[in-house]
Amino acid sequence: MPEADKIRDVDNIRIIAEAGVNHNGSLDLALQLIDVAREAGADLVKFQTFKTELGISRHAPTAEYQRRNTGDVATQVELVRKLELNAEQFHKVRDHCIARGIAFMTTAFDLPSLDFVSNELGATELKIASGEVTHGALLLAAARTGKPVIFSTGMSTLGEVEAALGVLAFGYLGGKEKPSAEAFRRAYCSVEGQEQLRSKVTLLHCTTEYPSPADEANLRAMDTMATAFGLPVGLSDHTPGIAVAIAAAARGAVIIEKHFTLDRNLPGPDHRASLEPSELRALVEGVRTAKAALGNGLKVPAPAEMKNIPIARRSLVARVPIAAGELFTEENLIAKRPGNGMSPMTYWKLLGQRASRAYEADDLVCEHVD
Repeated sequence: MPEADKIRDVDNIRIIAEAGVNHNGSLDLALQLIDVAREAGADLVKFQTFKTELGISRHAPTAEYQRRNTGDVATQVELVRKLELNAEQFHKVRDHCIARGIAFMTTAFDLPSLDFVSNELGATELKIASGEVTHGALLLAAARTGKPVIFSTGMSTLGEVEAALGVLAFGYLGGKEKPSAEAFRRAYCSVEGQEQLRSKVTLLHCTTEYPSPADEANLRAMDTMATAFGLPVGLSDHTPGIAVAIAAAARGAVIIEKHFTLDRNLPGPDHRASLEPSELRALVEGVRTAKAALGNGLKVPAPAEMKNIPIARRSLVARVPIAAGELFTEENLIAKRPGNGMSPMTYWKLLGQRASRAYEADDLVCEHVD
């Protein structure tokens, strides 16, 4: 299978182990997270690449979950700057992923970081975070790389997702027209633009809270987006535990993304909403089982059932001795196991017909019926 097809093989569920910033700015922790993701059986391990000053102003306050998980930190800049990895460290992170045999991915949050991820790190696909749904310049730059995009849609309406897809479609088409809302709309509505989106974009439903309540996961929104946009849809899950992610897999999610950590008690904004190593392994196993359980949708006996059909089903048998030439009646016929004789569904056709031979009680009835 060509590399591009492997990336968007929607017949399989890809599991993204989201390391994010749970390395706390430490290369050693980042490498350990890669090892954990590989041992758990995840398909990809994902980090976050950013230049703090390019994405967060000094006036940006921390989110409630960040204050709850990190204490009294005045601004996002103060919090996030400590969580950066530099270019040299990211090269080592990518190389360690290659050595361990797990795909590397990192979300870029600004234009220089996107260029670094796409060109220097050689990413084969790009991830767009939920907070960037209105970041048109970043969306356009991502599409202009020509690479597939996984696009998280937390906090978004259908209209906002459609507008973002218009930017992506415009970028993928690579025209010389000046970017504008009208140009994005035309690109989105064009046959060529839709073809580009279908071949390159995967949407992730998401509830952007850490952790997010399970009763606000709204997994049916995956179905809504799949219907509205005709694109493969998955889940970026921030709920506690693994039940919601497994439920999403059972609903047909093509990607499951989940934060994980070495230890939920480590300091940092995302650790408390993350899985620990044993839980990540359980998630991978549960998602794989859910995917296998989906099957092909045909309502036919499963291979494992075939041997049980004659054991569990019934056949027509003689309730009492029946003489040759005697009429079959409700009093002398009954359906009993095993199921290797005449189907009980022929019961009514047999009533009133004469027996072609004699039967002892419990003998399988074997007669020709029209």
